[in-house]
Amino acid sequence: MRIREVTLRELRMKLVAPFETSAERTEERRIILTEVVADGAIGWGECVAGEKPFYSPETTDTAWIVMRDFLWPMIRRKEIGAAADVWGLLEQVRGHNMAKAALEAAIWDAEAKQKGAPLGKLLGGSREEISSGVSIGIKDSLDELAAAVRKELSAGYQRIKIKVKPGKELPQVKRLREEFPGIKLMVDANSAYRMEDWPLLKQLEGFYLMMIEQPLGWDDLYAHVELQKKLDTPICLDECIHSEQQARAAILLGACKIINIKLGRVGGYYVAKRIHDLCEQNGMPVWCGGMLESGIGRAHNIALSTLPNFTLPGDVSASRRYWDQDIIEPDVTVSAQGTIHVPTGPGIGFEPRRDRIEKLTVRKERLV
Repeated sequence: MRIREVTLRELRMKLVAPFETSAERTEERRIILTEVVADGAIGWGECVAGEKPFYSPETTDTAWIVMRDFLWPMIRRKEIGAAADVWGLLEQVRGHNMAKAALEAAIWDAEAKQKGAPLGKLLGGSREEISSGVSIGIKDSLDELAAAVRKELSAGYQRIKIKVKPGKELPQVKRLREEFPGIKLMVDANSAYRMEDWPLLKQLEGFYLMMIEQPLGWDDLYAHVELQKKLDTPICLDECIHSEQQARAAILLGACKIINIKLGRVGGYYVAKRIHDLCEQNGMPVWCGGMLESGIGRAHNIALSTLPNFTLPGDVSASRRYWDQDIIEPDVTVSAQGTIHVPTGPGIGFEPRRDRIEKLTVRKERLV
């Protein structure tokens, strides 16, 4: 398979409602799409980097430059045996995993289309449907939070995750447990706490949470080791894990009991699969996190979630939760039982809506 060309597009997509974490509030996404041509097959990927360097050091603008000026020359017109070979070609660039994943995922999509296979099957997945949960941003009031949870439960979602930060955790969890005592509930701090906050985090144990996601520093494995010793509730690591080596260290050191695998954060499918396999071998469950993706990124998350060790509901939810109109056909939908059907068509199994993509595009560059 020879990689012939790639087109980069930046889209501006306004969220249905603002989404707030401990680090930032997002109302509009600047999304980069990658369209790769490989021996006649067209594959699509999405860069999940944020507009600002608050989740990771990468941003929409840095990813564009790195893909155009550094990554593309490394794969331009290269003959490869399979999409799995792309990681080795890009490995020389340190970091910039979200930029790498945007190109690598598009090539996986192209290979699956060449072979007439669903992408999940090409990856080694076998699920016909995946379990879906939701991530709910920080709200102004407890009533607003409870109403948002009630709405998502009525839509069938199997797991509720709420974003928290200091001062907005105990009252929020207490209210939800009083009103919804039996739901699967977890919290996500996005590194908002410090080790000295551990007594506060310990109080959350009275509300039988599934997990506490990324409570401490985004690159601090050691502090999470110490915190996990103090907590019975599982710690789930997100931002800390952006390589197979870090996943191995987290497992061996006891920094967590669950890992959230995000395709962009770890650099694409090759590394994501290796982390998945490593966790499976060590009896550690994983789940797929979300990054406010368009339908193309969402489709890739569905494919990834078909792998066998994705045993917990992920953040892959319906298109309409985020966008008035998505950029794929059909939309991603969630059943009344909180599941998403895995498409059986070749590649990602969804068709990009070129008319809508072009309408939303604010810059475009074809690389040959």
